[in-house]
Amino acid sequence: MQIFINKDIHSNLKKIPKSPGIYLFMSGKKILYIGKASSLRERVRSYFSSSSEKALRLLSLSKKIRFIKTDSVLEALFREAVLIKKYQPIFNVREKDNRSFVYLVIPRFKIKDFPSPFIIRGRELKRYPSSDFHIFGPFKSWSVLKKALFLLRKIFPFCEKPNSGKPCFYYQIGLCQGACLGRVSKKDYQEMLKNLILFLEGKKKTLLRNLKKLYPEKINLLKEIEDSALISREEIIEGFPLSGRLRIEGYDISHFAGKNTYGSMIVFENGKPLKSCYRIFKIKEAKPQDDLSALVEVIKRRIRHKEWALPNLFLIDGGKNQVNSVYQVVKDLKIPVVGIAKGREKKDRLILRGASKNLKKLISLSKPVLQRARDEAHRFAVRFSRKSLVHNQLKGGLRHRVR
Repeated sequence: MQIFINKDIHSNLKKIPKSPGIYLFMSGKKILYIGKASSLRERVRSYFSSSSEKALRLLSLSKKIRFIKTDSVLEALFREAVLIKKYQPIFNVREKDNRSFVYLVIPRFKIKDFPSPFIIRGRELKRYPSSDFHIFGPFKSWSVLKKALFLLRKIFPFCEKPNSGKPCFYYQIGLCQGACLGRVSKKDYQEMLKNLILFLEGKKKTLLRNLKKLYPEKINLLKEIEDSALISREEIIEGFPLSGRLRIEGYDISHFAGKNTYGSMIVFENGKPLKSCYRIFKIKEAKPQDDLSALVEVIKRRIRHKEWALPNLFLIDGGKNQVNSVYQVVKDLKIPVVGIAKGREKKDRLILRGASKNLKKLISLSKPVLQRARDEAHRFAVRFSRKSLVHNQLKGGLRHRVR
């Protein structure tokens, strides 16, 4: 664990590891905010380049930052939950109550001989007293927690439906020892589950001692477990990064027989269209059918609008030439540009500029959202590429969207 004073953060930034882990913003001994990161250095860096009101307020109150390295994002996910539950930092819980979070529940052995972990919403917590159940959380995302449980099965193969007499789904894919078919003794099953609980509680030293005695082959698996499935769009949204939400701006160019060329700008926030921010640009300078010049013109005119919120990502429908041209326009904003191009097998491939190695992985895992945003930008541009449609749309009160 290391401590960095805010005023020295830039000179010490290179000392922060690029590994996964937990970071804690503190004022004296009081913890203000706890977060996880797949790269501690990149996540901490994002706070000091942010104009978000929340991030600025957090930085103004913080006196130091502490961090805890972990071996994986998976471990960081559960370690973060343990610490949030213990310290209840104000910036983690002030805008959420228990009903907004999700929790992992495991019945104690006095309740069930063969317990199976399951996920609940915060509003259900009262139904599960800690005297009868192990409670882990809070977690911010049901889907991320579900992915984490799938990864944990590779080390701790708990059963979905113990003693049901039928092979469960996970038994069929080799991630259950067979408790569903009565092929595991109560003692062995509970020993395995005790080790899972040690992992969830962050008691790694005790866990490693147990594994060394009972399951030495699992030690390497614990270290090498593939956790890229947890580095997803949820991680960007859940954290306290940049603007506190994932905002994508998508662009496309459309024209009718080389005339009436328009460029569209659509906005997605957290995977959903934000139609109040859609804009149309009537091309004024680019030559007819020169879509690349038209795209550059649109981007240049867009960034002149200082009153519009900046995105976390610029998205365009195009390949390397389009991406490079747009990046030259926006590179001073330090916002990545991603293009979607058709590959040789007519499959969409992503082309990136201005993104860190870690962010590239995050963007790649968000490909379905990017494809939807690309299609929406195209649809919106086509609507304005024909004179009759333009006329009808202006009558409908969309004049303020045409630039």
